[in-house]
Amino acid sequence: MGKFGMMEIILILAVVVLLFGGKKIPELMKGLGKGIKEFKDASKGESTSTDEKKEA
Repeated sequence: MGKFGMMEIILILAVVVLLFGGKKIPELMKGLGKGIKEFKDASKGESTSTDEKKEA
């Protein structure tokens, strides 16, 4: 798999708009953003708890 060019990105975006419609896309992106934020927070919490275990 190589790098994505501009035409491939436009094609993917067009397919997403056709599948989900214009009104659903902001909701999907909001959910994706929340999921990524929760994952980052959880990974930070895990790394601090493992650091505390090493010090003890």
